[in-house]
Amino acid sequence: MEIKKNSMFEVDGSVVSLEELIEGYQKSKVKNKKATKSKADLKRADEQKLKPYQAELIKLQKHLEVNNQKMIILFEGRDAAGKGGTIRRVTRYMDEKHYRVVALGKPTEEQKTQWFYQKYIQYFPVGGEIVLFDRSWYNRAMVESVFNFCTKKEYDDFMRGVKGFENDLVRQGIILVKLYYSVTKDEQARRFERRKNDPLRQWKLSEIDMQAQEKWDEFTTTKYNMIKQTHSHRAPWTIIRSKDKIKARLESLKVILHAVDYEGREDSLNYALDPRVVISGAREIEIMDAQVSSTGKFIG
Repeated sequence: MEIKKNSMFEVDGSVVSLEELIEGYQKSKVKNKKATKSKADLKRADEQKLKPYQAELIKLQKHLEVNNQKMIILFEGRDAAGKGGTIRRVTRYMDEKHYRVVALGKPTEEQKTQWFYQKYIQYFPVGGEIVLFDRSWYNRAMVESVFNFCTKKEYDDFMRGVKGFENDLVRQGIILVKLYYSVTKDEQARRFERRKNDPLRQWKLSEIDMQAQEKWDEFTTTKYNMIKQTHSHRAPWTIIRSKDKIKARLESLKVILHAVDYEGREDSLNYALDPRVVISGAREIEIMDAQVSSTGKFIG
């Protein structure tokens, strides 16, 4: 069908010419292209900010290797809180021979009959190695408890014994870093929606994820009890506010670097922790207690 150049069209109640339609389309195309480029540029700039600290992690890794030391980093938090993305940034430039990422599924029938920590201990580091747990034995204190995947006795036994277990690890020379990623309810919902609609992310969405928003308050109460009862001087919790993924990743790198007094530290870098993003476990309990006092409930 031939359309004349002076043809007129009605769009949203207004009459416009073919030339105006073409011009509007071309402008929109250029604008979208610029926006896409700008977003990509910002992402590259954010990744560049991490690189000096990722270089320091290589020095830390070398220090552990030379001194035959062992390090365990726990990444805990709600679903879609940013644990996986942070782990990828931590390990991006590390020597693959000296670190492992461990993400365990639900226990097998055989594992259910074993000592609870047995399935985790088999993945513990050897000398000169870092092991990063993408969720850890604290599954019992969070997911298993909220969804009744364990009995009350199993939960109580864990909560009574975990501090002693971790104190023994530290006493035997393991460097233990415990990170809890705290995301807001609205941001979690936004990230879940993105997972639903993005074919490259749909694999991340599990049946438990679908119920996470419904059980938000239960998870919050469980988080409070976990932090309060398992934060200790030898094995403290560090809370990472992860609504802003970029800041959360950068501050996580700094927290890990603070855990080891390694050689060759680059003094020109800013290692100061952002108090808006990094909160001690003890301070988090104070904040949550204040929330209950002022509003009658935990906020998150």
